[in-house]
Formats: sequence, C-alpha cells, structure tokens
Amino acid sequence: MPNVFTVLIAAAVLLLGGCGNSDTSVTGGPLAMRRLTPEQYHNAIEDTFGTAVEVAGRFEPDSRRDGLNALGASLVAVTPSGFEQYEAIARNIAAQVTSPELRSGILPCQPAAADAADDACTAQVINTFGRTLLRRPLAAEDVDARVAAGAQTAAAQQDFYAGLQLALTSLLVSPEFLFRVEAGEPAPQPEQPHRLQLTDLSMASKLSYFLWNRGPDAALLAAAERGELAQPEGLAREVDRMLASEHLAAGVSAFFEDVFLFDQFDNLNKDVTQYPMFNTHMAADAREQTLRFVVDQLVVQQADYRSLFTARELPMTRSLGPVYGLPVRAAEGWEAATLPPGQPRAGLLSHASFAMLFAHPGRSSPTLRGVFLREALLCQSIPEAPADVDFTQFVQDVTAVHNTARDRLEVHATQVSCKNCHVLTDPIGLGLENFDGIGKFRTAENDAPIDVSGEFDGRAFTSPAELGQAFADNPQLTACLVQNLYRYAVGRKQTSGERPLLRHLEDAFAERGYQVPALMREIATSEAFRTATASAPQEQTAERTATSRDNTTNANAPTTVVASTNASSTASRSDAL
Repeated sequence: MPNVFTVLIAAAVLLLGGCGNSDTSVTGGPLAMRRLTPEQYHNAIEDTFGTAVEVAGRFEPDSRRDGLNALGASLVAVTPSGFEQYEAIARNIAAQVTSPELRSGILPCQPAAADAADDACTAQVINTFGRTLLRRPLAAEDVDARVAAGAQTAAAQQDFYAGLQLALTSLLVSPEFLFRVEAGEPAPQPEQPHRLQLTDLSMASKLSYFLWNRGPDAALLAAAERGELAQPEGLAREVDRMLASEHLAAGVSAFFEDVFLFDQFDNLNKDVTQYPMFNTHMAADAREQTLRFVVDQLVVQQADYRSLFTARELPMTRSLGPVYGLPVRAAEGWEAATLPPGQPRAGLLSHASFAMLFAHPGRSSPTLRGVFLREALLCQSIPEAPADVDFTQFVQDVTAVHNTARDRLEVHATQVSCKNCHVLTDPIGLGLENFDGIGKFRTAENDAPIDVSGEFDGRAFTSPAELGQAFADNPQLTACLVQNLYRYAVGRKQTSGERPLLRHLEDAFAERGYQVPALMREIATSEAFRTATASAPQEQTAERTATSRDNTTNANAPTTVVASTNASSTASRSDAL
C-alpha cells in the first residue's frame, strides 16, 4: 500500500504535469556515454546484491566540466590503473557474494556439488544479476562465455564458488556496467535526416539515472522490453510512477549535490587554531543538512524553488547547533529547527555548508563565495585570476592594516587585471561576510565592524537575508536551474538547436509554480530527451554496430547507433575474464 509521501507526490505531479506540454519540434543533440559515479556504482551494488555487500576501494576522480560532474562523466575514460582499481573492487564484491556468510541469502540457487562446476546454477546467477548490472536482458553469448569461464575455474580449483566468483567479476568490470552508453535507432524525418530515437532500454537507463540516480528497476525494464517507453502515453505513465517513488529524493539530492560542488567536501580542511570547534563530523552534517533541506522543500513540500533562498526552517544536529546559535535537544540524529524571524540568517545562502566550502582554511573568502554564486546559481562565467595577482593583503589578517575583507578587497580590486571580475563577485560575497569560515555568525573581524551592505544586479541589500531575497527574485536564478537540470539530464551542454526547448522549459517552470519535480517531468517527457542527432558521415564520432541486444526477440533488429567509449582497455580486460 503506498505511503502518504508517495500519494502526495503522485497527486502533485499529476496536477502540475498534466499530459505533457513538450516542445516536440526540438530533437536532442548527440548521444552520450557516461561513466558511473561512485554513488551510482554503490547504488547498483545495493540494488543487485543488497545492503550486506560492501563496496571497498578507491574510484578514479570525477571530472567537472562546465560546472557539473554529470558533464565530465561523458568525457572521462578508465585508465589502466583505474581499471585495476575497478577490478580489485569487483573481485572483493564477488568474494563477498559467494562467501559462506552471505551466499545463502543472496544467490538464487545452490550448486549440486560445491567442489565441481554447475553450469545451470551459474547461468541462473548470471542471468539474475546481469540483468540489473548491465541494465538489460542478457543474450545467450553474454551468459555462455561466463558460464564456460566459471566452469573451467571451478574444475581447476575444485570449487564451484571460485568459478562463480570469476563469472561475477567479469560482469562487474564490463564496460556496459561501468559506462552508461546510449544507443539510438534511425528515425529520420524529412527536415531531420540524422534524427535518432533512443532505444527503449537506453531510455530506461537515461530516465532512472536522471530521476533516481540509480539503474532502472524491474518495472521500468519490463516497460522498456514491451516497447512502452517509445509511446508518449507509456513514457508519461512510467515518469509519473518514478516521480511518485521514494527514490526521487535521492535523485533530486544527487543533482543539487553536483550543482553545489559538494564533492569538494571530501578534501575540506580547516585551521583548527582559527576554528577549534570544526571537525569532519560537523562538515559531514553541514553537507547533509543542505541536501536534506533541499529535498524537504522541493520534494516533500513541493515548494517553489525560489523559497530555498528565503526559508527559515532547516534540519539540525547537535554538532551544528553552536554554529547556528540554536539549542538542539537531541543528542544524536536530526531534528527540525526554525531560525527566528528577526535573525539576519535565512535561506540557502546562509547555510554552514557554503560558508565552509567556499572559504580558505583559516579565513572566509568573499571572492570564492561570489564566484560560486555567480557560476553555480546564475550560470555566469567568471574568468580565472591572473597569474601575477598580488595576494599579500590577505596573508596576515590579524596584523593587517586593512582589518576586514571589505577593506582588503577594496585595495586588491584596484589592480586593473582584477577589477572587472571583482565587481561581479565581491558585492554579493561581502554580503555573506557575517559568516566566518565555518558559517558561524559574527559582526566584526579583527575587532573591526563588518559591513555586509551592497548591491546585487541593481538591487540593494543590507543583510544576508535580504541578499537571499534578492536572489529569489532574480529571473536568472530560475533560468540557470533549468539549464543545469537539462544539462544534468542529458549529460552534455545544450546545442544551439535546443535553445528553444530551454526557453519553453523556463516558461513551463514558471507556469507550474517553479516546482522542480514538474520541471523534471517536463524534461523527461520532452522530444529532446528521447531523441538524438547523429553526426554527419564526415563528422561522425559515434560508431555504428549491428546489434540485437536491445531487442533480443528480433533477429532482424535495426542498426543501432551507439555512443563511442574510451574504454577499450576495460573491454579487452573484461573479455579475458
């Protein structure tokens, strides 16, 4: 029986989404190929084997492009050393799955004898887990090669589970698991000879990673196999089901974690002489606090996106209470808190997470904060600082002649090479100077009063709360969210041909009260999301391959265009397993 949360989400989506109002004249850009993020990898293992199996090992770092790791994932490859890491992780997972402690609760069958091969059981295991890991039904050749390799190892070592471990490892290092490779089928129109339509199984993966940040579930895969995702009604039905799922919260959280650059928390450090109350637990809570806040506002309450910048309700833990100056009753866990109406702190911009992340180890940084606000939230580009910039004004804060950040920046920004950028970043960054390098409120720096007044794109403000309201009222804020969410969904920058779609999405976003789930629905059901454009023959970077994997029942399956990968080393290594 669905819970109240699911019913509320479903009702809101149906009321706001209608039957879809996509700009059907816009076809999508090139096919994308994306490497799984560490979180997506963890989700895949949990969905396949359950929560008892742990993922241990180091992943290759993500590559952020145009502000999003989701775009960088389309451009990264797996290096030889990276593959060795993937292989080590895979072997460890397979060892856990086949271990005496866990195998009875995970494996769908038991061998006739533990000291010999059992091809039937191995095939059942590969079919069961391979469907989830590869996000498609397996063809006979997928299974037969792994069964043969497993049988050979089992016979040599007189251990069925050693052979099964090898077969499972080969699934976990397969390029089809490590990469999400889009495939499209020719669907030309008179004015669009290079138009492609994504295969149903590609659509299933694209939908699930966009909305849930994890692979497709059994229901979505079944709908894809029935061909329902190629039909507007079937696609809308599945999108509405997914938006009503509890997994939507994780999908929304993953998107904002990317936009907010929260992967940088992994390397965050502070000078404990300047901030003695700072610790890694506090930093982790600050990161999670913001994501919980976003999910509560946008998913649970279905609030206007702009309310993120003015809302005074937020989740709180004992470690964050002193930073916000609020009492926290619970010794552990989270509790709801409300900032007093008269307090100058309100909304997203005053969260400790941003104050910590966009600051230096020993002091705050109006410039870092201003750059983040302009680039991540308004989609504006700020050039890198010139190589010859003089930072001496910022080296010794306590003994400096200019005691506050405003004083120091006024001197620094007089340099001709710096002035044009600082005029964009500093006024709004200085508007958050009431928050020190870990987000604790202050009114003075080095015993000098802090002035947080300023102007943001022609609008004056005198406190962080007023700056948050100015952001909420700025039309570029919502336009930037639309652009970021679309880029995140398709894994690449928009093409010039997709600009009309972005304008359409901006209008639809406004008409639906700036509700993010409704915008996600609009994107997921759009023509551009389910189609692609093949390159002209002389420019083609995708490779054409005849395949029946996306339609295993059709021996004459149409030629499929697949986004090319840079995973040749991965493919050769996995083929040997």
